[in-house]
Amino acid sequence: MITVQNLKKDFFVPEILPGPFGTIRSLLSRKGKTVTAVDDISFQIDQGEFVGYIGPNGAGKSTTIKMLTGILHPTKGSVSVLGHSPQGERRRVVGQMGVVFGQRSQLWWDLPLQESFELLAAMYKVPEQRYNTMLRAFDDLLQLGQFWQTPVRKLSLGQRMRGEIAAALLHEPKILFLDEPTIGLDVVAKQAIREFLQEINQQGVTVLLTTHDLRDIERLCQRVMVINHGKILLDGSIEHLYSQIGAESTLIVDFNQPIPSHSLGNGLHIVWESNSRAAVKFDRSRYSPNDLLQLMSSLGEIRDLHIVEPDIESAVAKLF
Repeated sequence: MITVQNLKKDFFVPEILPGPFGTIRSLLSRKGKTVTAVDDISFQIDQGEFVGYIGPNGAGKSTTIKMLTGILHPTKGSVSVLGHSPQGERRRVVGQMGVVFGQRSQLWWDLPLQESFELLAAMYKVPEQRYNTMLRAFDDLLQLGQFWQTPVRKLSLGQRMRGEIAAALLHEPKILFLDEPTIGLDVVAKQAIREFLQEINQQGVTVLLTTHDLRDIERLCQRVMVINHGKILLDGSIEHLYSQIGAESTLIVDFNQPIPSHSLGNGLHIVWESNSRAAVKFDRSRYSPNDLLQLMSSLGEIRDLHIVEPDIESAVAKLF
């Protein structure tokens, strides 16, 4: 679906000259520096994947998305979306992709949401019967009918983002690019959008998601790419991310009776939260949950247990 080879994007940043007319003089000056936002990255995304693309501010996430969608032209390298260049064959590609930028709207600010959708349906030449079918599906999953006649400027942020994502899918694209779609949303709105994105991905839509909310990544993505300073540091599953940086899982064990404190040895650190509850931190690459279960069973009769996975935010922070 998406192939990126040796992609690079440089920006020229002019030097701001001092003095009362410095800004005007800077427009006429050639002084400045070249900043590399994306630095020689390559990757492939297959049909039906849900990929998280994460990194700190200024890492190159949004710049990559803009090159994949044809908004920006690369300085070097190539991009292929559905076998076509989004820059050279924009009209052939744009009808197959949906794009949502969390801080920019594709809806008409003063029009009711319904009229924005009608305009988009006309632009993409969506047949009326198919349009009505899509609206019913969006209403079932996102409850758009509650604010269908409300001008976009009067929608809450959560309502607007639901409208933005539905609008991006109105023409049934094969690929959906999401740049910070849950930014600033409350817990309820985030959950509604997450459930909707899971549903459309299960229907075969390929999704590339950039976000600072790493709970989105944990709950939605089968694969994560980590970028910093324009370079991809890691590409794989979340489990692969944890294993690469040595993040530890935690086994919480409740015993039926108080247990004297023990040390398990072998590099396993046990923390006794009470006489009958223990927490053991372990590396999944070295120990399986079954190994630990046998060790803990030797200490006493187990009433309950569960595993707490490492926090992805802390895990990613170790890479930077």
